[in-house]
Amino acid sequence: MNGNENKEVVLLIRNLYKSFGSNKVLNGFNLALKKGENLAVLGKSGSGKSVLIKCIIGLLYPDEGEITVLGQSIQSLNQDELDHLRVKIGFLFQSNALYDSMTVRENLEFPLRRHWMEVNNTKAHELVMEALENVGLADTVNKMPAELSGGMRKRIALARTLILQPEIILYDEPTTGLDPITSKEISELMNHLQKKYNTSSIIISHDMNCIQRTSDRMILLIDGVAYKEGSFDELKGSDDPVIQPYFE
Repeated sequence: MNGNENKEVVLLIRNLYKSFGSNKVLNGFNLALKKGENLAVLGKSGSGKSVLIKCIIGLLYPDEGEITVLGQSIQSLNQDELDHLRVKIGFLFQSNALYDSMTVRENLEFPLRRHWMEVNNTKAHELVMEALENVGLADTVNKMPAELSGGMRKRIALARTLILQPEIILYDEPTTGLDPITSKEISELMNHLQKKYNTSSIIISHDMNCIQRTSDRMILLIDGVAYKEGSFDELKGSDDPVIQPYFE
């Protein structure tokens, strides 16, 4: 597990419960993300992965349980405190969520202007170009999102996520809709950025190839709980009939 056993826990979830009416989505879920670790959460559609992400960033309030991010309890924060904490959490949307009416430069500058970043135009330009160079797309700075391929848009979205230099990154289906070659490139880029910045990441994905390439550890989210955790190879080698279908 890449020597993460004794590292600091940067995100801790204890006994998380979340229901919608009679539908129990999270039913005592537990998770501990360590510094510098890529942790994948795998589950079927409707298993609660998106609900989990929304609880972590404070968009949904859990019915029970505790979420601690970088030493702060999410439930105890007021809105201003929560907004400041979110600056330290990067979120890569499944849809990329780029603004079609903005250039690549303007898309990347947007979080700088929004999150209390006191940067002049020169510094903003430096940060934009550094982020684009990190994803190999410095030459797209003045292009519009519509001019870019799906893989390029995913890279730009990742650059925008990185521009605030977050300590934690949440990846929501980072390779969905991409061809196998581009999916592999995005997975390799995620690993490169993890090593360069020592970020801690939760990767929500159905793509087993992506999970195998990127995860130090993975958790199976089944029936609202962390049913099993371990490395990709450990879970793939399990003889548990509940686990086996995920690797077929």
